[in-house]
Amino acid sequence: MPDVAASRKFIDLIRQASSKWANWDPPIEIKVGDYGKIDSETGELDVEGNIYDKSFQTSLDGQGLKINLSDPSCQPTEGGRDDNIIMSSSGVKQGDFSAKPEVSLLNLASASVKAEFQFQEGKRGAVLVMHKPQQEYIPRGKVLTLVHKAIELHDRYLVTSTFKCPGYYIYLSNKSGERIALALTASVPIPAAAGLSAGGTASVDWWTDAQAAFLRKAVDKAGQYRYTPLYTLKHRHQNLLGRLFRGEEEEETEDDLWPDCAPPWQPLDEDGIEDLEWDEVRQVLFTHSNDLVHALSFRTMKNFLPDLR
Repeated sequence: MPDVAASRKFIDLIRQASSKWANWDPPIEIKVGDYGKIDSETGELDVEGNIYDKSFQTSLDGQGLKINLSDPSCQPTEGGRDDNIIMSSSGVKQGDFSAKPEVSLLNLASASVKAEFQFQEGKRGAVLVMHKPQQEYIPRGKVLTLVHKAIELHDRYLVTSTFKCPGYYIYLSNKSGERIALALTASVPIPAAAGLSAGGTASVDWWTDAQAAFLRKAVDKAGQYRYTPLYTLKHRHQNLLGRLFRGEEEEETEDDLWPDCAPPWQPLDEDGIEDLEWDEVRQVLFTHSNDLVHALSFRTMKNFLPDLR
């Protein structure tokens, strides 16, 4: 399975489980306010800019969109910190961690994360673990409503929140029905453990018995929040059908303007390859959807213009 297909498959599985987008390479920072297009081959976001850049603010001013994104009320808001967040895709069963001979009792006692996962044979499964994650997000109320009109965001995807953490664990199963275990352990230096010196510090690192090629993990020894394994992605939407049913006089909400985005690929098989037969079905559904929109649009016009009847 090529790494490109693995990236897209992992992102798709996590999206189905959480409605959020995984970052296949968490050391590459994703910022709140980033916008761009999704690479349909890898599933990753190709960032083109950020709404909090000075150049974007200059463009907003030129477009007559009266909002100052440098105002504190518009700046990204930090949420609280969780102990750990563990996500897994459909069909993956999480169990209690059982003692392993290769992990000392001392390490297990101090492990801040420990878990086991059973995967289905013949099916890919995904696991994402974030240690002490913190969410950052665009404040609700006016930012998303106003920047929705910006030319730069036409047909673009916008990062509305991110989850940063000092440690992450990513795993994509190999379809063998394997069972894996993981733990984030702190190993105490030998002199300190023996009581000979109090100057040593514990070193935190991931332990796992997973042997698959699609395993990525890291932990910042200083506890810095330098990894972005997960983020929320919205797509600017012109919902003509929704407006026809609601009526033009009803104001659209931020969720109407920025719905959760669908992936720019067809359903994937277990190896991350698109189902080409589904594309034919999608084309038929898309054609009928357009016909319905046109029919409803014409009916709406007739209601306002009696001469068309």
